[in-house]
Amino acid sequence: MITAETPVKFDRKKHKDDTLLTLYKNTLKPRMIEEKMLLLLRQGKISKWFSGIGQEAISVGVATALNTDEYILPMHRNLGVFTTRGIPLNRLFSQFQGKPSGFTQGRDRSFHFGTQEYKIVGMISHLGPQLGVADGIALANKIKKNKHVTVVFSGDGGASEGDFHESINTAAVWDLPVIFVIENNGYGLSTPSNEQFKCKSFADKAIGYGIEGVSIDGNNVLKVYETVKNLAESIRENPRPVILECVTFRMRGHEEASGTKYVPKELFDVWGRKDPVNTFENYLISEGVLTDDIIEKIRAGIKTEIDAGLELAFAETLPPPNTLKEITELYKPFVVSNATPSNDLKTNMRLIDAISNAMKLAMQKHPNLVLMGQDIAEYGGVFKITDGFVEEFGKDRVRNTPLCESAILGTGFGLSINGHKAMVEMQFADFVTEGMTQIINNLAKSHYRWGQHADVVVRMPTGAGVAAGPFHSQSNEAWFFKTPGLKIAYPAFPSDAKGLLLAAFEDPNPVMFFEHKGLYRSISEDVPTDYYTIPFGKARLVKEGSHVTIVSYGLAVHWALDYLNENTDVSADLIDLRTLAPLDTEAIYTSAKKTGKVMILHEDTLTGGIGGEIAALITENCFEYLDAPVMREGSLDTPVPMNADLEINFLPKERFKQKMIHLLNY
Repeated sequence: MITAETPVKFDRKKHKDDTLLTLYKNTLKPRMIEEKMLLLLRQGKISKWFSGIGQEAISVGVATALNTDEYILPMHRNLGVFTTRGIPLNRLFSQFQGKPSGFTQGRDRSFHFGTQEYKIVGMISHLGPQLGVADGIALANKIKKNKHVTVVFSGDGGASEGDFHESINTAAVWDLPVIFVIENNGYGLSTPSNEQFKCKSFADKAIGYGIEGVSIDGNNVLKVYETVKNLAESIRENPRPVILECVTFRMRGHEEASGTKYVPKELFDVWGRKDPVNTFENYLISEGVLTDDIIEKIRAGIKTEIDAGLELAFAETLPPPNTLKEITELYKPFVVSNATPSNDLKTNMRLIDAISNAMKLAMQKHPNLVLMGQDIAEYGGVFKITDGFVEEFGKDRVRNTPLCESAILGTGFGLSINGHKAMVEMQFADFVTEGMTQIINNLAKSHYRWGQHADVVVRMPTGAGVAAGPFHSQSNEAWFFKTPGLKIAYPAFPSDAKGLLLAAFEDPNPVMFFEHKGLYRSISEDVPTDYYTIPFGKARLVKEGSHVTIVSYGLAVHWALDYLNENTDVSADLIDLRTLAPLDTEAIYTSAKKTGKVMILHEDTLTGGIGGEIAALITENCFEYLDAPVMREGSLDTPVPMNADLEINFLPKERFKQKMIHLLNY
């Protein structure tokens, strides 16, 4: 077992001088950059710094061992990954300062970015989610059979996250070619290892997943390089995941402002003698590979590179804020194909049939589309939407998943990064809470942050009215409506469901696709059998009238239809929004100005529902045309009850009728 007292023992074996010099230069460069950054931090020229001093050997050993076309997913102490991959220093320094030449245009900080050019996918602050993203990248490699390895980093503290378990378990079940590098540096911020985990070695955790685990001295760059190189060569031929623990020590604070008072001084003394740069330098001197002159030349060259990079970065000006640019770069630009059916053939389909038909056509059109979800393969899903898909498309593309929503949503993002489309089915929309970080912080923000689209459709069987109780009946579309970067579809009719879902699969941006369970088998209509799309942001005028405007979506559209069929004297525009993001405000405003009275109806709870936002928009933009206050009705502000009578009382259908009387008589 590697401990603080274990000396760093180098063994050059058959490595040539050139290899040793490359490793030395790659290790020295991030150290010299860090020393400069700490100086700039004290001068107030950068705002924050997460130091990797003392851990350089891990980043450098990993990055040097891999092929340059293989993805690495680093964290904040892995500067050596970025420098070894050859990212121009001026761009790195611009990134640290929020300058335009950085990778996030000032929208995110430090190493919170990715770059396809250098095959690096940076972290987000939540630490764990990138492990699932690595699974997706590795899955794409396995499907392509390109013999590529993916490496993802985690700290020992981050390994306590649920994503750690979910992602490693998924990689184990699917035999994914990914190396999980755990930097065991003794602390998670200020919390020592003995308060983070009980195991003596992270390699021991591998046993529980049925995979290999290896523990090495993370301060020995030669050992890291050899271990990763050998593992990668083996995994390329025999795809599988491996946990690689690199034992090291964090010589500075979690970030510079936090300090190191919580660390016993003697630990700094012990680990200081194991410094990865100094020990390797001394070893190479003893081997005759380095001399004082060579060291001086290498250091001078790196210093010149750093100074030149800083000069360019400091000279770069910050652009003025541009609201239009901020909004338009939220999504990857995309125009849905204007696909109309090539023939007039139609067949009667229920909502569930239309969704299944759309998915089958999408799988045929997009050979890079992968479907993932619990029980969706041979079983066909709990609603049987994917019944027969395995036989037609194979298990590579129609995949049962372990019970781990977060890892699978991350896998969907990783697939997108590596050139695939992904569909992730939430067995019930309620279960999406297990994967909120992936949706809210990865899928929704990635294009805005660093230009990486998330080509992922998340299917959400939703809604009440089926006596399924509080955990299988929630309407949670409003959770995502307030999240910039997501698109939301919520069809009420089979023909719309098919056209919108096909459009969603064409769209390279993340789409939350809501499907009401109560409508799956209760409604039907004639639907074109051919491929067609319906653009997002275009509402459907279900009925046209002059007395009142009813704005709705999903099952509530059918409640409104029932009301209008029962009250034929009420002349109403019934607007089915079809998509909630983007929202067809033009259709809403046009109708509101025409009728002067507006009712908004949705199944979601009244407080915090989408109706409140729509009401505010109408009031701001159509106030002078209104003859009454904008009214709305939704479900009770309680969880969804299971008992059928209680559920009927919870839902707004009857209250909507009473409120319509009030609105019409206003």
